[in-house]
Amino acid sequence: MLTALSMFYYICLRRRARSATRGELMNNRRAIESNRTLRINVELVQYAKEVLDFSSHYGSENSMSYTMWNLAGTPNVYPSSGDFTQTAVFRTYGTWWEVCPSARSRFTRTPSSFHSQDYVELAFDEQVYPTAIHVLETYHPGAVVRILACSASPYSQNVPSDVRWETLWSEPPTKVNSPQARQFTPSIKQINFPTNLIRLEVNSSLLDYYTELDAVILHGLRERPVLSLHTSAIDMNDLEDEEDEERDSCSVDCLNKQFSAAAFRDGANNGYFDKLPYELIQLILSHLTVPDLCRLSQTCKLLYQHCCDPLQYIHLSLQPYWARINDTALEHLQTRCILVQWLNLSWIGNRGSISSAAFSRFVRVCGSELVRLELSCGHFLNESCLEVIAETCLNLQELNLSSCDKLPPQAFNHIAKLCNLTRLVLYRTKVEIEDYDTIASMIAAKCKKLRTLDLWRCKNITENGIAELASGCTLLEELDLGWCPTLQSSTGCFAKLARKLPNLQKLFLTANRSVCDSDIEELAANCTNLRQLDILGTRMVSPASLRKLLESCKDLSLLDVSFCSQIDNRVVLELNASFPNVFIKKSFTQ
Repeated sequence: MLTALSMFYYICLRRRARSATRGELMNNRRAIESNRTLRINVELVQYAKEVLDFSSHYGSENSMSYTMWNLAGTPNVYPSSGDFTQTAVFRTYGTWWEVCPSARSRFTRTPSSFHSQDYVELAFDEQVYPTAIHVLETYHPGAVVRILACSASPYSQNVPSDVRWETLWSEPPTKVNSPQARQFTPSIKQINFPTNLIRLEVNSSLLDYYTELDAVILHGLRERPVLSLHTSAIDMNDLEDEEDEERDSCSVDCLNKQFSAAAFRDGANNGYFDKLPYELIQLILSHLTVPDLCRLSQTCKLLYQHCCDPLQYIHLSLQPYWARINDTALEHLQTRCILVQWLNLSWIGNRGSISSAAFSRFVRVCGSELVRLELSCGHFLNESCLEVIAETCLNLQELNLSSCDKLPPQAFNHIAKLCNLTRLVLYRTKVEIEDYDTIASMIAAKCKKLRTLDLWRCKNITENGIAELASGCTLLEELDLGWCPTLQSSTGCFAKLARKLPNLQKLFLTANRSVCDSDIEELAANCTNLRQLDILGTRMVSPASLRKLLESCKDLSLLDVSFCSQIDNRVVLELNASFPNVFIKKSFTQ
C-alpha cells in the first residue's frame, strides 16, 4: 500500500514539474476534477462566418443544396429532423463505397487511432479560447470523430511560421441508433492559444444514410481563462492520456529531428537483435506506424538502420499526420522513399506548410517507382507539380487529385503523358470539359477494359455519349450517372446500358426523374450481378418493377428509393420483409 501511494505521489510531482517547465501548470483536457475556469471575462457565442475548406460534399459547386457552405451562419433547419437541401452533406456514407469495384486498398500502416474520412474547416469572426463547441446535426448524426483548433487566424495578414493544430476532442466512430436531429456537444479540452479556425473530421462508415449538419457554434473567452488554485483531485487516466499525446506529438516531429540524415551514434552493442535474420526484423518493423519507426530508430544503431531502410517505405501514408508534415519532413524522408510505390499525401501541405518546390524535389527523387499517388485536397499543387509528376512517375497507374481546386485548367494537359494510368480522380477540380459526349466516345474507343466510371454531376452528357460507352466499355462493373440532368429515359439510354453491360455491379441514377419501370425491368433481365442501385427522386418506378428486380438480382444489397413518389413507407416495409438481406433506403423530411 505504501509503495502504491509513493508511486502516485511521484507521478503527481513529475507531472507538476513537467507542466511547470512549459509554463502551463496543470493545464490539460481533464486534468483536475475540481478545477473550474474563473469566469472573469464574458463568454462569446459565435456561428461560423464562412467555410474555408472541405474534402467533399454531396452538392454541386454551383449550388447551395447539400453543400458544405450551408454550415456558415445560423441554423437553416435545426431542430427539425430529416433530409433537407439546406444542410451540409458529405459525399458518402456507410461502407458501400468500400465494397464496390472502385474501392481502393487501405494503406496498411495507417494508425488504428486515425478514423477520419472527410473534413470541413470553419472560420469564425473573433479568436477565443474555446469553452464549448456545439454541432447541430439534423439527420443521421454521429459522424464527427475529431474536432481541432488552429493557432493561426485565417484573417491575419501575416501567416505565422509555426502553425499549430490542437485536438480538442477525438473518439472512434460510434453507432447512433436514431436518425433524429440532435445538438452534439463533446467535452473539449482547454488549449493555451486563442482560435477562430475550427476543423471537424468525420467518419460516416457506421451511418445508415448520409449525415446532415446544419451549423456549428463556438463558445469561448477573449482572455485566457485563469485556473483555480484548488487542485485537490487528479484523474489517473488523464495522466496516461496526456503522456500518450505528448509522446505521439514528439514522435511525428522526429521526422524533422531524430529521423534526420545525421548518423546514429555508435552504441556498445545491439543485444540479441544481432542474432536475428535481417528479413525477420524487417517483417516485424513493417507492422509499425511512422511515429513508431521514429521512436524505435533512437534505440540502437542496428534498429536505426532498419528503420531507415527504403523497404520500410514501399507503402507510405502521411495523411494521418497532415498537421505536422512540412518541407523539412519531406526532405528528410527522401533517402528513405526512393523505392516507394504507394504514396498518400492527401490533406497535407495547406497554409504554406509544404511548398510546390519542396514537393517537386521530393517527387524527382522518389517518384520513379510510384504506382499509386493520392493527393486529395493538396492545395499547394500547381502546374509545375503536375509537370514533374508526368515527367518522373512513368509507372504511375493511379492518381487522385480530388478537391485540388487550386490547379489551373491548363495544368491537366500534363496528365496525358501518363500512359499507364488506370485510375484518375478529378472530383472538384477545375478541369474544363465542354463536350462530355466527345470524352465518352474517346473513352469507349481507347479504354476497352474500363471497369469503373464516375460521371457524377456531368451536366451535358447525352444519350449519344452513353450509347458510345455502353458499346465500347462492355466490361464496366460500376457506373455513376447521378445528377446528370440531360439523360432522359425516353431516348432508351438506360435500357441500352442494361443490355450492353451485363457485368454491372453498381449503378447510380440519382435524381433522374425520368427513370421508369421499363428501365428497372431491363436491369432485372440483364444485370443479374447488380449489387447497388440508386434511383433516388424518380416518380415513375412502381413497387411491382422493384419486386421483379429484387427477385432477379440475388446479390443486390443496396437500393435507394428516397423521394420516389410511388414507393411509400408501407411498400418499403413489405419489400424489407420479403428481401431482408437488402438495405432499402428511404429518407424523410419532418
